[in-house]
Amino acid sequence: MGKRLKPAVAPEKKIGTLIAIVLLAALYVFLFLLDNALPTNSTTTMLIPVLKKGAIYALVCVSMNLLNGFTGLFSLGQAGFMLIGAYVFAIFSIPADQHNSVYQYFDGGAIQFSIPESLGRLLGENAGNFWGAIICILIAGAVSAIFAALIGIPVLRLKSDYLAIATLGFAEIIRAIFQWNGLGKITNGSNLLRKYTNFHDIKIQIGGTIFQLDTIFPFFIATLSILTIVLLVNSSYGRAFKSIRDDEVAAEAMGINLFKHKMLSFVISSFYAGVGGALLAMFQTTIQAAPFRSTMTYEILLIVVIGGIGSITGSCIASFLYIACSEWWLRFLDSGSFLGMEVSFFRDGFRKVVFSVVIMIIVLFFSRGIMGDKELSFAGIIRKIRKRRQVKAVPADGEIQEKEDESHE
Repeated sequence: MGKRLKPAVAPEKKIGTLIAIVLLAALYVFLFLLDNALPTNSTTTMLIPVLKKGAIYALVCVSMNLLNGFTGLFSLGQAGFMLIGAYVFAIFSIPADQHNSVYQYFDGGAIQFSIPESLGRLLGENAGNFWGAIICILIAGAVSAIFAALIGIPVLRLKSDYLAIATLGFAEIIRAIFQWNGLGKITNGSNLLRKYTNFHDIKIQIGGTIFQLDTIFPFFIATLSILTIVLLVNSSYGRAFKSIRDDEVAAEAMGINLFKHKMLSFVISSFYAGVGGALLAMFQTTIQAAPFRSTMTYEILLIVVIGGIGSITGSCIASFLYIACSEWWLRFLDSGSFLGMEVSFFRDGFRKVVFSVVIMIIVLFFSRGIMGDKELSFAGIIRKIRKRRQVKAVPADGEIQEKEDESHE
């Protein structure tokens, strides 16, 4: 038997992949310089937190899009899984000597060790913080996935609005349980969890120089996570998810196990929501259950809709635009002045009014979002440019006829 020939890779795809790799490398170089070399001023002071939070929200929105956009399951439990991930990360990364001050009302808490601290004794403080944070993030995602598997057994048999209500109820129940003083030795009740590993603790030592990885770290985790989701969506499992979204009856007739694939999508989405919650805990440096309300889920869902349901790149673009507008670009509307002139109606809260109007306009006039269900592809852009050039290069029929007439004359 002859060898199977591998399908040829289109040159546009090769060039597009190369461009994507170069741009990603340039982004990481810029982030490294932003953390270690660029001077601190008003611009970088606002840019750094926007980039960090934008990367975190991009991951959470892509995880929600996997469930809502690619599998067609309308779930509203994202805030609950983020809460689990945030708490698990914080609990396992609080230094042992800080437990008495953090859990001051609960006799120092039940867990008396820290994973980053334990690794730090073996690998050194900086390496311990880096690898310890990654391990804690993975544990946070795994615990969120376990909770998703447990509640998915009864919940995933529901459809449409019933599924949304059930998952929303789960998120609210989890928030209430984590604030219950009966679990105070683990969750610290309604009190803050603090002094755990955060982005500022993530450093790398090269020779005698220590470099900060404050902004690179959330981008690194978010990039790896989103790439794995992209690979999943483009695999046979991803095609099964899409077929369930399009028509459950037809998918089942083709031999797809509906419950198995729904559970798989739900668990994977919850895992990455837990990872996003852990990153959000690192970003905020303190964590409490109260802010993880249903409004957080609605905010994430809104970003997914703005970016385009069923578009991974749309979710990423919309996340950065949403965070930049809400926390940076429109802040001047709360300042009371514009271009040095005093404006009476520019006061606290006016930014949110304008931002809400902008969102309404986007939703009304771009009903399918910025990207719809399409993806931003450099290969696709190159292909379109080449097609346009080819169209311009080919003369119209009229021009050919005129040239023939001139030659006969």
